[in-house]
Amino acid sequence: MNLAFASTLHLPTGQRVGYETRPVSLAPNASRGLSTQKMFPCLAATATPTTQAAEFVLEEKKHDLLRAIQDTQRGLVATADQRSCIEEALVNVEEYNAGAPIDLGKLDGTWRLQYTSAPDVLVLLESAARFSFFQVGQIFQKFECQKQSKEGIVRNVVRWSIPPLLEEQEGATLLVSAKFSVVSARNIYLQFEEISIQNINISEELQALIAPAILPRSFLSLQILQFIRTFKAEIPVRNQGRRSVGGLYYLSYLDANMLLGRAAAGGIFVFTRAQPLV
Repeated sequence: MNLAFASTLHLPTGQRVGYETRPVSLAPNASRGLSTQKMFPCLAATATPTTQAAEFVLEEKKHDLLRAIQDTQRGLVATADQRSCIEEALVNVEEYNAGAPIDLGKLDGTWRLQYTSAPDVLVLLESAARFSFFQVGQIFQKFECQKQSKEGIVRNVVRWSIPPLLEEQEGATLLVSAKFSVVSARNIYLQFEEISIQNINISEELQALIAPAILPRSFLSLQILQFIRTFKAEIPVRNQGRRSVGGLYYLSYLDANMLLGRAAAGGIFVFTRAQPLV
């Protein structure tokens, strides 16, 4: 659109001097035109505070959730009132990207478990609390789906130990591996493949018992130590029909540093982003 402006100057003598009329172009592609953002900076800035405010509210709700689960020992000692508050805080976060398709590129990586109500995980935590000789360390979910759009691999990693035979907290690793496929915007189907025990780190006391430092270490003792360190037991996961066990897993929220999930068999999960596992 072109708007023309003309000006006439009246001199004291009564003469008038006319100025040439020059069109001013407001067309977007005009060489002398200004962008809408430069001409009307208030319009361009309107969306930014709104977005920032929404992000601030979301971060507050995420912090509310993390505060709610803080004193529950990953869900082990959560009371009924605490579980109710956690569920409410969880829903407040879930509503922010509910229904949005899963971004596998963002899902890829390692996630540390902060809270769960899933019975199959709580039984491990309960066992560690009941038996002093058994420890459960960090629990992770590792997704391998970079550059994928419909499928990938997920590994549930549990660090555990039996002091004083193994190093505390990370004496060994329980690994549950599964393939997954995306079946809807937010649901993935897990097909479990195997359970393995690996990465055994025996304690210094046990090493000294097998191969005392004050005596020359024999070939046999060194072979025993090497065997323990490289030991790996693998058990395929099958049901009575010899088929892989599977189940639905609903990813209710996902961003760069938080992952929330709901298992079809029951239980909620709260994860935060962790450093890659070696």
